[in-house]
Amino acid sequence: MTIPEMIFEVLVRLPLKSLARFRSVCKEWKFLIDSEFFRNRFMSLNSSSVSWSIIQTRPHKLTLEILGHHGCKTWGLTRSPGSLVSFFAETTIRKLQVLACTDGLVLLYVESSHGTPMYYVGNPLFQEWFRIPLRPKYTSQFVEKLRNYERFSDGGLVTKMQSGIVVSYKVVWLIAHAFARVDFGIYSSDTGEWEIKKVPCLHSAFWFSHHKPIALNGILHWLSNLTGSFVAYDFYGGHQDACSIMHFPDIAQDYELPRFRRTITTSEGSIVYFNVFGGNANRRLRVWRLVKYTDGPEAWQLIWEVSLGSLIKLGVLYPVVMHPLKSEIIYLWSRIKKGMVLFNLRTHKFSLHKESEDERKCMDGCTLSFNWCNEYMETVHRDFSPSFQGGPNLLLASQYVLPRWLHRLPRPQPS
Repeated sequence: MTIPEMIFEVLVRLPLKSLARFRSVCKEWKFLIDSEFFRNRFMSLNSSSVSWSIIQTRPHKLTLEILGHHGCKTWGLTRSPGSLVSFFAETTIRKLQVLACTDGLVLLYVESSHGTPMYYVGNPLFQEWFRIPLRPKYTSQFVEKLRNYERFSDGGLVTKMQSGIVVSYKVVWLIAHAFARVDFGIYSSDTGEWEIKKVPCLHSAFWFSHHKPIALNGILHWLSNLTGSFVAYDFYGGHQDACSIMHFPDIAQDYELPRFRRTITTSEGSIVYFNVFGGNANRRLRVWRLVKYTDGPEAWQLIWEVSLGSLIKLGVLYPVVMHPLKSEIIYLWSRIKKGMVLFNLRTHKFSLHKESEDERKCMDGCTLSFNWCNEYMETVHRDFSPSFQGGPNLLLASQYVLPRWLHRLPRPQPS
């Protein structure tokens, strides 16, 4: 084996934290690490272990990160990813809110001590933050009025990926919606400008604007309270004429009512939906994957159906998220035990993690760290009462997943 081959085999097995430093050793190493062949080999060796966090998306009161995974193989971080979201604005701030986390980028809403609204998109890994300019007619008073409007949402962030690297992003505001149309405000990193886009959308008046949309592959997904459905729109889809409306797979009469409100999350590059069904003695968990953006039963694939009988001693378990890279691992919250339950849907093994305990390894080999998780879960639970679509749902969080490869923050080209 030649020396270059030996260097390659050593470098490709190092964490990204080290590779980020070794790129500056010499031109040959930088060229090697930046090559597509090296990137593909590295990603093939690190397909299931990456640092990530559960970030709460309410106004910052307790903490941004309620649960973090660090010490994972891909990055080798010694602290949780949420600690990277250390933000320094040009002025003193009085409010900080994470609006969205997508493909390693974070969208923040910030209020200065004088009440000036500011939006930033950043790459916390490299501490790169870019302040999104507001449209000229959007004064501070106008933005404040918009944010108080029940049909306004400023939590949209979508990206365009090439070979695992973010090359573009768009900040999306849902400005207004009526029965058959929705108005989007879209800021693009490609142009550095805003555009207003009017899109046909049936039943858009029934959107839950206060719920944050879920982003995947340039598509945003909003919950609707109309017969258990959600709305999707592709912001990088070219000539898409209208929003897609899809119903959840468990609205058919042959399924019993779900125990919790319907919602969606992401795992293994797909939109997934999961819910609990049945009584205490026969409680079952069903998990579906979205396979087509067409309404009807063919849009969903049932990937898991398991009994939760072995977890009955933990009391009522509230679904939180699925592991972003392993769809066989689900996170459930136990109010009785005041802890996060990690449940493997394939092996039926589970582990209970409490905030009061020392940090320890979880099912994906990463180290878990908690930060005011119990207080946040209790706050969310008190705010939501049972509804006709099921009981309280704790999915008011965003997954901040570190990218599997190095990429910088895309910036608009200077005019």
